Amino acid sequence: MTLPLRHLGAAVGGSARLQRSSSSARSAFPSTTLCSPGKNGVAHRPHRPLPTFLSSIQSSSFSITPANSFASTSPPLGKYATPSRYLEPHPSNNITPHIASLVGRDLHLRPSHPIGIVRSKIQEYFASLKDDNNTIYKIFDAEDPIVTSQQCFDDLLIPPNHPGRAPSDTYYVTESTLLRTHTSAHQSQHLRSGVDAFLCCGDVYRRDEIDATHYPAFHQMEGVKLMHHSLVEGAEGLTREEWLKSTECRMVELDLKSTLEGLMDHLFGPTQKRWNEDYFPFTEPSFELEIYHNDEWMEVLGCGVIHEQVLELSNRSDRRGWAFGLGLERLAMILFKIPDIRLFWTDDERFHSQFKEGKIAEFRSYSKYPPVFKDIAFWTSSEENAKESTSDEFVENDFFDLVRSTAGDLVERIELIDHFTHPKTGRSSRCYRISYRSMDRSLTNEEIDELQFKLRDDCSSLGCEVR
Repeated sequence: MTLPLRHLGAAVGGSARLQRSSSSARSAFPSTTLCSPGKNGVAHRPHRPLPTFLSSIQSSSFSITPANSFASTSPPLGKYATPSRYLEPHPSNNITPHIASLVGRDLHLRPSHPIGIVRSKIQEYFASLKDDNNTIYKIFDAEDPIVTSQQCFDDLLIPPNHPGRAPSDTYYVTESTLLRTHTSAHQSQHLRSGVDAFLCCGDVYRRDEIDATHYPAFHQMEGVKLMHHSLVEGAEGLTREEWLKSTECRMVELDLKSTLEGLMDHLFGPTQKRWNEDYFPFTEPSFELEIYHNDEWMEVLGCGVIHEQVLELSNRSDRRGWAFGLGLERLAMILFKIPDIRLFWTDDERFHSQFKEGKIAEFRSYSKYPPVFKDIAFWTSSEENAKESTSDEFVENDFFDLVRSTAGDLVERIELIDHFTHPKTGRSSRCYRISYRSMDRSLTNEEIDELQFKLRDDCSSLGCEVR
């Protein structure tokens, strides 16, 4: 299952400490990116009407033309690279042309791309493993990115009111289909088909903040292994409490931890590791793994013993096993020392020429162009609505999507620098600082002003009034 790696959020997964303070709770293993709900319940985030800006931009083309003469490389797109497929005119559809243009890029299948290199090394490690039952991990790396809410949430015991299911966090195609938020969405289908061990890799999508470590599209690797019948026969008929205390459960846990510790040594060389208890709806018990790298502890993945109910829903209640999930961007940024997640999506040959199939090489920055900073401040509700409502209905991820739809990957970071409520009117005001920076050329104030003016005009579609 794709467990939430905690800070490099919808993008990469990272430090557990940082992600737990995030405003956006998630639904899967740390991608390692999700924030799981607390054991005593989850916060409810009601579905709200989609922002009106979506209806206008979904019907328009999206492009930002780089004004430069640097060589670029554009490999053939994958079979799911059909933007119109994701822009279906449905009331629940909140996918922007920018997001639709990312689907089917298949970075994980490019052998000389950092994402593809990390994927290949992980698959190489699992292919080398030997056990008494001759376990072979089947590879799934070309699954359809559109899944059902049943696959993505219900089959994984993620409750209906979990905030990760809300349109503010997830890209919906229709009310019941969506762009997968984690590769765990394919777990039940593969278990039902009779596969006992597999690795599932692909691009996943989440609405999230904007900075150097977050991107609305990223890649995950899911790993699942069911133990041989003979090893878990003693677990039949046990209650939940008995199972968690059983030698069979402990055996599954130890096999999981030994396997993943070996994976870290394969990727990083011999390194210190430590395990922490965690919580995910679909595994019990659950853990996070940290390694000591570059003089600091870093979370690298989440994992656990597959929950009995998940196995029952997959028609595999006679078996026991484990699952893990990790974010490929997270690992690639560490291994290749890549400072900005947007670089993975560039077509600039100066980036791609640095990497070779099967080789880990430190990224050499080819340029650092100066940023252009622009502030935008707005009221998030009218004075009339402020009097009628006790809470601010503004959804930050709607604003982030609006900015990306306006400026694409020229946006490096968005930071909230001021937030206050007017003492008399009750209206809430927010001021954001947007950092624009191209990775291959210098930006001019004039071109950014043009984008900024458009953004100011489009803020009204969110019900905001620019100050």
